[in-house]
Amino acid sequence: MSYMGLMLSDDEQLLEQARAGQPEALEHLLARHQAQVYRFGMRMCRNPEDAKDVLQDTLLSVARNVRDFRAGSSISTWLYTIARSFCVKKRRKSKFAPPGAAAPLDTAAEHVVDPRASADDAFASKQVEQALEMAIASLEPMYREVLLLRDVEGLTAPEVARVTGASVQAVKSRLHRARLAVRAKVAPWLGIPTDLPAAPGACPDVLALFSSHREGELSADVCARMERHLEACPRCKGACDSLKRTLSLCRAAPAAAIPAEVQASVQAALRDFLAGGRTH
Repeated sequence: MSYMGLMLSDDEQLLEQARAGQPEALEHLLARHQAQVYRFGMRMCRNPEDAKDVLQDTLLSVARNVRDFRAGSSISTWLYTIARSFCVKKRRKSKFAPPGAAAPLDTAAEHVVDPRASADDAFASKQVEQALEMAIASLEPMYREVLLLRDVEGLTAPEVARVTGASVQAVKSRLHRARLAVRAKVAPWLGIPTDLPAAPGACPDVLALFSSHREGELSADVCARMERHLEACPRCKGACDSLKRTLSLCRAAPAAAIPAEVQASVQAALRDFLAGGRTH
């Protein structure tokens, strides 16, 4: 059977076939998701060698346990849960290591240039992308993982809770803090004025409100009041625009390109396992 024509919505079909013992289906299913796992590993571990190990260990773990998978969650949630567990193990092993500069995140986002943009625009865009990467990398792991899973990988807050083992409320609380911290570091690079006039009177915490709105936590009445305030307050509108732009950049980040040597090593280990060989 050929798997090349299957769409993303056919994950369940591939999973069913993999659980039935079809190695080609399992290999194709994992190939479709490996770039996201590698991106998550790179941004959590901030080290290419660790990200390679996380990717390989995750794929092999899925291969070993695919018949035990139950459809209580999506394949993506399962993969991220496994990948996160390996990232945590890497972090525990390295917590006593001497501090040093993290390896640069050589992600595809840093090399995407709009061919219609001028040289100045392309340079500015790359600066924003690099500022975003540095802002995400500066977060403590408990905040970084929820931002990556929710705003980069696109999981829902309940799915993030399942991956991390935290409550949904804890996920949302960490997510709000992570968003505001990243926005504060990226905002100076977005070209949105910061010296705008404020509306008369006290301003609400529009950034926290906007973040809550993204999670569907605000009533229609509160949303309407916030919209009216933004129409009258250029300063708060600029702040919200910068957060909206920051989150759009997070979601637009492409999956990291897996280096050819990493791809070859991981695929060799996976095929060795599928063929009945031993892996380390």
